[in-house]
Amino acid sequence: MDILILLIPAALFLGLVGLVAFMWTLRAGQYDDIEGISYRALFEEDDIEKEQKKKED
Repeated sequence: MDILILLIPAALFLGLVGLVAFMWTLRAGQYDDIEGISYRALFEEDDIEKEQKKKED
């Protein structure tokens, strides 16, 4: 039972660190363009630029 005195605060601390890291990435805008990265992996840069111009028009 003495180990719980160490494990519970350690788990809470690691959970807080994970939450802070998630909030930091959320504010940095890393989740704004979820689908864009998949298109960049499959298509050439010229194709992506053409598609973006079509969407803007």
